[in-house]
Amino acid sequence: MPIKFSLALAFSAILLAACQPDSPPPAKVLPAHAGATYAPSLKRQPSVPEMTAMGRAMFHEPSLSASGKLSCASCHSPEHAYGPPNNLAVQMGGGNSQAAGTRAVPSLRYRQTTPPFTEHFHDDDGDDSVDAGPTGGRNWDGRAQSGHDQALIPLLADNEMGNANEAAVVAKLKAGPLAAQFKRTYGDDIFASDATAMRWIAMSLEVFQESPTDFYPYTSKFDAVLRKQAVLSTQEARGLALFNDEKKGNCAACHLSSMPGSGAFPQFTDDGLINIGVPRNAKLPANADPAYFDMGLCGPYRKDLADHKEYCGMFKTPSLRNVAERKVFFHNGSFTSLAQVLRFYAQRDTSPQKWYPKNPDGSIHKFDDLPPGLAANVNMEPPFDRQRGGKPLLSEAEIVDVIAFLKTLSDGYHVSTPPR
Repeated sequence: MPIKFSLALAFSAILLAACQPDSPPPAKVLPAHAGATYAPSLKRQPSVPEMTAMGRAMFHEPSLSASGKLSCASCHSPEHAYGPPNNLAVQMGGGNSQAAGTRAVPSLRYRQTTPPFTEHFHDDDGDDSVDAGPTGGRNWDGRAQSGHDQALIPLLADNEMGNANEAAVVAKLKAGPLAAQFKRTYGDDIFASDATAMRWIAMSLEVFQESPTDFYPYTSKFDAVLRKQAVLSTQEARGLALFNDEKKGNCAACHLSSMPGSGAFPQFTDDGLINIGVPRNAKLPANADPAYFDMGLCGPYRKDLADHKEYCGMFKTPSLRNVAERKVFFHNGSFTSLAQVLRFYAQRDTSPQKWYPKNPDGSIHKFDDLPPGLAANVNMEPPFDRQRGGKPLLSEAEIVDVIAFLKTLSDGYHVSTPPR
């Protein structure tokens, strides 16, 4: 039977099922563009479970890399919420496994509702007068418009899986241990065209990353609380209050924590892009060049917005789900603990000497990972509205409470009480 899915139908099926507190896992559906773009190129129409299995196998297969040693799972470990398995700021890849990345590896979980990138985002609340600015897309700079686009990037990146081109990826799959499964899934003639094979390689990876059990299981303690299966401890409740309080952490301004009217569980991100002046990470090999700056939304990987200097230094707001499982934080992996992250938020402006180096004249080189003239791009909303020498909005005790709450966002919480 032909695969036909409209955008509205596909995402409605995912969201309505995934976000209801007491519902079973959602039925798997293909991304909307599958039927319209790819299905006519196949003689055999695969089922969603077949594609999911194919994508899972490829996700864990190192022979698809130039080195033959690196798989998607090497950097996006299932045991670590599909994030990095170690405390390296960036991971190593390429043909010799010695090419250093330039950005920290993000988690792949809870991306299923990420909208395509737009410069002007309006919430679906009936009021189009509020422009939320650059929003959506995948990767730290939002350049991948879909899971399909995102899946192609690491396969071809010089410092990731390192393949020279799409034909090289197809050749590795055809000669490797997954060739027979790929032909069973998509037909014996699937390798007749490199372009067609590559489309279905990317589609397999995308469909696998839409698997609810793997990528959006909603099994944290916080989810159990929403289902009335658990309650927050006193400390966790204090941390949530601080997280939401506009005059304290104000974290929920970007990491949305409340359930919308639809009843969907919160993703703990607004999918926006923001510049918060993260300190330069001197440990990154790329940063050994003082003229090199990672400008996120306006380059170096994105080319379409290079002329928008007001976007320079903006990076995606990540979901905070499973954030307590990470060992490095922010796009450049500059921090190594949640306590550091929260202290930076609270003390960036009150004690900048803790986070930034000194200029030759002894002054503080604030926002040192931006070229001169771009400091105005940095966010100054609470808690970033303090003056040097002032009182931080969060005390050390309050930081501990917020971290206690953030730990409730880790998947894998076991409940014994049935949902109410």
